[in-house]
Amino acid sequence: MKRAKPRSDKLRTEYKRSDFKKLERGRYYTRLKASSNVVVLDPDVASVFPNSEAVNKALHFLMEVAKKRKFWLRRHER
Repeated sequence: MKRAKPRSDKLRTEYKRSDFKKLERGRYYTRLKASSNVVVLDPDVASVFPNSEAVNKALHFLMEVAKKRKFWLRRHER
């Protein structure tokens, strides 16, 4: 097994700092935020669901109940 070479934060001699653009932290943050669909659950809500599949299943069920309820209310409003 080969030994890992010690890593250095210094640039190798064949590279120049001027070859690189100025680095920015969080450069793609706004683009990522606009294109992602991350939802943070409150701790008490998250403790009920073991994973994202369970959350999605519960939300799909809730959507179906809401659709049926809306349909039922429209039919019986008169």
